[in-house]
Amino acid sequence: MPRLMEVLEFLDDTGSTMVKRIPESGDTEIKWGAQLTVRESQVAVFFRDGKSLDVFGPGRYVLQTQNIPVVGKWVTSFGYGPTSPFRSEVYFLNMKLFPNLKWGTREPILFRDEELKMIRLRGHGIFSIQIKDAMLFLNKVVGTNAIYHDSDIEDYLRNIVVTRLTDILGNQKKSIFDIPKELNYLSVAVKQGLVADFDGLGLSLHDFYINSISLPPEVQAIIDAKTSMSALGSMDEFMKFKAAIALESAAKNPEGSASAGVGMGAGLGMGFMLPKMLQDAIQTGQGAQGGIKESPADKIKKLKELFDIGAISKEEYEEKKKKLLEEI
Repeated sequence: MPRLMEVLEFLDDTGSTMVKRIPESGDTEIKWGAQLTVRESQVAVFFRDGKSLDVFGPGRYVLQTQNIPVVGKWVTSFGYGPTSPFRSEVYFLNMKLFPNLKWGTREPILFRDEELKMIRLRGHGIFSIQIKDAMLFLNKVVGTNAIYHDSDIEDYLRNIVVTRLTDILGNQKKSIFDIPKELNYLSVAVKQGLVADFDGLGLSLHDFYINSISLPPEVQAIIDAKTSMSALGSMDEFMKFKAAIALESAAKNPEGSASAGVGMGAGLGMGFMLPKMLQDAIQTGQGAQGGIKESPADKIKKLKELFDIGAISKEEYEEKKKKLLEEI
């Protein structure tokens, strides 16, 4: 049975509640003549059937048909008498600025790098918002999406942030090497897109920052390896170094999937194989500088060996094999 409300108010000691529904769940009936108290920085909105009805700013009110005309009209249209309790939800909205709300990618977002192909990125940062249109906010967020708990609202807004970030990265960036030096530019670009998104929800976006965009450890390891081998001057040497990394990982994790392709011997022989592979890479680089050039067939053979031990993906293998066959 619905509760009969005679006093409507919400006292938020923390000041951190964005939206409060009265009652928190279920239905309630409000008595004509009930007392409504709206505190500073609050707005109270009567809400029914997915729509905002009457809005009250800070102050104390006795609910009568004169000061809630929309509710009164709605009540009489359904045949309720002037003294009969009426059903409605009341939302108290905090109109102050909410600073430093955190956002982050719960799941990695896909990014097509021009060199490393498809990789997964994570990002996080902060943003600050303020409700500027209480009725629009309730109609769009509460009425359309049926969410009114602060945690659900913040999750909803974070999803919008991540979607906009994904769009900006995909449209404007070609390489992950461009990202670290341009975080400020990305923050501005994402904010510009979010301003319109949030404005359509009745929100003002005051600040938006990207604190970091991070790579999976395995991708970071490849980048570090490539940087270390850049002095050798060719992708062939880099791929040998990459193979050594794969074998080292197998040695450290004999129970993992990497060991399945190379067997237990990879782990046992790692101490001998890694130095030799590095030495071969260096010698090959020196030989290339002296005019000695491997045939495409030899390169394809080495490429196949790297693919067999899992050092390169099938896509990398096929792409490089195709280029080498064109040289024959």
